[in-house]
Formats: sequence, structure tokens, C-alpha cells
Amino acid sequence: MRRYVQIWSLPGAPILLLAGFLGRLPVAMVPLALLLLVESSTGSYASAGLATAAYGLATAAVAPLLGRLADRIGPRPVLLVTGLAYPAALAGLLAVLRAEQPPAVLFAASALAGAAMPLISSSVRALWIRIAPQGSLLHTAYALDAIAVECVFVLGPVLVALLVTFAAPALPLLVAAVLALAGSVAVALSGPARAWRRVGLDARCGPSSPLRSPGMRVLLGSTAVVMFGLGCLEVAVPAWAEEGGLPAASGLLLGVWALGSAAGGLWFGARQLRMSLPRQYRWGLLAIAVGFAPLAAAQDPWVLGALLFLGGTAIAPTISVQNALVASMAPVRATTEAFTWLTTVVFGASALGAAVAGGLVGQPSGIALALGLATASAFAAAGIASLAGHRLLAVPA
Repeated sequence: MRRYVQIWSLPGAPILLLAGFLGRLPVAMVPLALLLLVESSTGSYASAGLATAAYGLATAAVAPLLGRLADRIGPRPVLLVTGLAYPAALAGLLAVLRAEQPPAVLFAASALAGAAMPLISSSVRALWIRIAPQGSLLHTAYALDAIAVECVFVLGPVLVALLVTFAAPALPLLVAAVLALAGSVAVALSGPARAWRRVGLDARCGPSSPLRSPGMRVLLGSTAVVMFGLGCLEVAVPAWAEEGGLPAASGLLLGVWALGSAAGGLWFGARQLRMSLPRQYRWGLLAIAVGFAPLAAAQDPWVLGALLFLGGTAIAPTISVQNALVASMAPVRATTEAFTWLTTVVFGASALGAAVAGGLVGQPSGIALALGLATASAFAAAGIASLAGHRLLAVPA
């Protein structure tokens, strides 16, 4: 626990942890809330899916551009502008739904809201580099960040479900707007963000784009493959529960999975491993794959829950190492953009995996196929990191 106390005592760390967590809750809330709201308003799951896809694709397309802008002018103005624009865009989306506008207008409004999503995750991760020295404290900070992400994806859908059940269907979007505004402003006004200074244009700064780094491309490629598998699993587990006549257990099973990840992250963040970051990353991916392998054989919900908990323990540590690798390889004047690319790949690949698994689970033996595909993806990611990245990942930019 001493390391966590040290992190908390760093100047600005409490704001980055607390405001970063609250400001990231909309990431897990809005897609689900939008899906439910559009379906209830239009009566069409097709329209709801397209609106959610437009939102996610716009976020993925615009986020790297905002990350590059944040590296040039600082995170404060970008966070403040998007922190105000995002709630306005969500309010406009609600107005479009209330006015029963044509589907094209709905999709455009959804895309506008997605494009305005504040870069809280990327900004927080980039600011950690400036307040936590490279090494053990940064390692622990990124472990806490990975745990926060897991908690976001557990609490966010629960909040949406509670608000939809006991209040109006539009309320989750309004709550998400308030959380995004509060989180963006708090991070923008934090000490680390106020102290941000642009790195001078010097030859020692390395390439201007993180994508020019071979190591970054290997990292993003392996991340895309393993996140595809995670997306498959996020659909296959609820389908397994529903097929077994226990639809209410789907949320509990996914929560146990996230709880295992958080437990692994807490254990990992409190330790200083002598193993290099690239080796930690390769072993982390392999551990995820091994954890996925027995899931298809589970016949009992208790057994599946135990396997998900154990398999989940490798996820947050691997995410922590991913962030540390980005911090070590990204050009010093493009750190926010680098973290933004990682976030974009994570959400894009997991969404693709969920879409593919969604088409499989309705077929005979489709759930087993989806779980097998998740396992194969994780092993493939470990292979990419081992074969293509054994040297590239070891060389910081």
C-alpha cells in the first residue's frame, strides 16, 4: 500500500484520479444509454445500432486529431472546449429524438456528440508522465488508471440500468453530460494541466507522430487483436447466460470478470518487477489467452464465474504495461496523441469483436465459437508481440 500512498501524495494526483474516474464514466454510459433511448423512441433496434455506431466511429475518427491539438496547445483549452461542447451535443441529440427527426438527422447528431467526447483518458495518462517519475511510481499510477477503467465499465452500465428503470430514459444522457463537464473542467484546472508547457521543437524530440515509431505500430496492432477478443467475450458471456436460462446473471458474470481484473491490477501496481516492459507485455497477453482458453468448457455459472475472475486478473496489469510502453515510446511532444491512438484502437477493435460475436452467438454452437475466437485472438496478440515486437517494443523513441 505504500506505493499507493505515494501516488496519492503527488501534487495533483487526487484530482487526476477522482476527476479522471468521474469524467470517464460517460464512456461506458452513453453508448448503452443511446442504444436504449433510440430504440424506445423509434421502436427500431436497427436505428439504435446505427446511431450508436455513428457515435463510436466519430469518437474514434476525431480523437487522434484532438490529441494532436492537445500536444500543440496544451490539454487545458481542448478539455475546456470539449467539456462544454459535449453536453451541448448530447442536449442537441435529445432534442432531435424529441422532435422525431428523420434517421439521417439522428445519425448526424449522434456522430456530432461522439466527435465532441472530451479526451479525459488520454489527457490524464499523458499528465501522469509529468508528475510521476519514470519507473516505479509511474508503474503504480498506470496500474491505478487501469483499475479505474475497469471500475468505469462496471459502474457505468449499472448507473444506466438504474436510471432507466427508476427514472426517465433520457436521464442517463443528462447525467453523463454533467459528469463529462465536471471531469473535464476539474482535470483542465488541475495543477499538472496548469503547469503544462510544450516541449521545444528539438531534434532530440524524435518523430512528430507516434505512428512513425515501429514499436508503437506493433503495440497498436497487438492491442487491436487482443481487444477484438475481449469484444467477443463481452457478447459471448451474456449470450451464455441467456442460453442457460439465467439472463440476469450476465451482468454479474461480467462484473466478476472486471473484479478479477481490478484485483490483478491492485496486486500488480504494488510491486516493482525486474522484468522489462516488453517481456511483461508479452507474458500479460499470454496470461490473458490462457485465462480465456477454458471458458468454452464451462457448464455451470459458478464455474464460469470463477474462471472469469481468474482470467480477468491478467487484464488490468496488461493494460497498465500498455500505458507504460506508450509513455516510453511516444515522442515527447506527442504523448497525448499517442495515448489517444491507443484508446481509439481499444474501442474500435472491441466494437468490431462484439459485432462479429453478435453474428455468431445466434448460430448453432455460436457461443463456443465466439469464446474460441476470443481465445485465438489473445494467443495471436501474444504471438505478434513476441515475433514482431521482441526488438521494436524494447526500443523507446
